[in-house]
Amino acid sequence: MRLVREIEELDEAVQRAKSEALKAFGDDRIFLERFIENPRHIEVQIFGDKHGNAICFGERECSLQRRYQKIVEEAPSLAVDSELRSKLVEAGVNAVKALNYTGAGTVEFILDSTGQFYFLEVNTRLQVEHPVTELVYGVDLVALQIAVAQGEPLNLDPLNLTPRGWAIEARIYAEDPDKGFMPSVGTLAVFNKPQGHNLRLDTGFRQGDEVSIHFDPMLAKLIAYGCTREQARLNLLSGLKNLAVLGVTTNIPYLIRILDHQTFVTGQFHTQFLETHTALFEPVERPERQALAAALAGAFGSKTPRSPKAESQTSTPDTPWQSLGAWRQNS
Repeated sequence: MRLVREIEELDEAVQRAKSEALKAFGDDRIFLERFIENPRHIEVQIFGDKHGNAICFGERECSLQRRYQKIVEEAPSLAVDSELRSKLVEAGVNAVKALNYTGAGTVEFILDSTGQFYFLEVNTRLQVEHPVTELVYGVDLVALQIAVAQGEPLNLDPLNLTPRGWAIEARIYAEDPDKGFMPSVGTLAVFNKPQGHNLRLDTGFRQGDEVSIHFDPMLAKLIAYGCTREQARLNLLSGLKNLAVLGVTTNIPYLIRILDHQTFVTGQFHTQFLETHTALFEPVERPERQALAAALAGAFGSKTPRSPKAESQTSTPDTPWQSLGAWRQNS
């Protein structure tokens, strides 16, 4: 792949790309596409039935990503107004009809800073982030998918498919963001659902289960709903801070730092934001945490007090960080 910003660079870039492609694949054919600077990742939920009906729900905002993996998703998007939403929905319906598509699917787009959107791909399934659409549209998408597969017609009026309120989802992974997002394995000594207002936890794990290296490290999805985006954000923050996961290290503190950051509050982010602003989401050492770590380490008989930042990094068996791998102090 070559990024060309000036026309004078085009010929050399084409020749180098063709040469490398020929050596690697025995085929020097290439194609050109528009490069979108700092885009947003927007997608819509589509459905088609066996009777020729097609519907499309409004957009999901999926721009907060790390290595092209979505981390936080929401519906609707601050970057989409009613006019743009209508265009996205129209494009989704057109895709269903053009493909003669049956079932649930997702059409994904790249959105530039001017409001122009470009087709990215179609995923022929429900996405991990489908709960945010369910909450703002009040529709059980899984049940709808099963009904369509059984041959039932879509009986939803497209005119009634308007978003109500806001929903935000955070993906909870067994990984350590402070150690290069290294996967964490072990037994879930504690795995308790948070108690809070308008929260939903989707998971296939329960307390006592083993987290191994053989599967995706995602433990759960925590979704929060609110009448406004800010209410949804605060509900999700509260839920994350009260979700008890012990036995493995998780990305929960990292998610909290993202949701607390002013850039997320204002919604002024793009697909490269987390990758290009890693320093913004580094853990902050605080004197009170150092003092708490020293006190706890002393109480447990440790000769070398450690800070909460170390968490499960210590090899000393009699420290709290050893047995409580995902322990953290809520701030």
